[in-house]
Amino acid sequence: MPELQELSKQQLKSKETKGRIFRAAKTILQQKGYEALSIKNICEEAGVSNGSFYHHFKTKDDLLSYYIEEQPSINPDLLDLPSNADEAKITIIHVYLNYIHYCRELGLEFISNYYTPKNQSLNPDIWADRPYPIVTVHNYLQKAMDAGIIALKHPLDDVSTDIRMIVIGNVFEWSLKNGEADFEKNMRRSLECYLDGVIK
Repeated sequence: MPELQELSKQQLKSKETKGRIFRAAKTILQQKGYEALSIKNICEEAGVSNGSFYHHFKTKDDLLSYYIEEQPSINPDLLDLPSNADEAKITIIHVYLNYIHYCRELGLEFISNYYTPKNQSLNPDIWADRPYPIVTVHNYLQKAMDAGIIALKHPLDDVSTDIRMIVIGNVFEWSLKNGEADFEKNMRRSLECYLDGVIK
């Protein structure tokens, strides 16, 4: 029994260290931008060694992917099989309104500096096994298609790519306008228009 408690303590310590490293990266991103985000700077800000960093994260981009684990969770019932195409569209939009809420929590400075072409954690070809919203949506659509509830006018991978590009465009618009764009309204409208044309 004591061994289990020790493991739990170790897990808590590990989670706390990962959180501290991420918060350090977040601070650097917010205050100095992506260019200043080096592993050396992150370790100094977090007060950890390089070894500790590499124990928890493979690369800087792996660390930046970690931010997605902290997003507000979505009610699993919402991600059950939809009863029809309209319900599927509503659920997908809900996933991204949830993501907008998280973007606002992280703050404009973080999001503006995070969404840069230099940030390879945005590249779906190298994603770690983390709960990115588009992965959630891709799996949800696959499940609904397998059950014969919906059909898509284009291959699922293409639809997932399109949705991801629409979301990135809305994030950029919000960032470019210093948070003055109607993030929720724009995201809802653009996703509704696209989904209406692609989900049958």
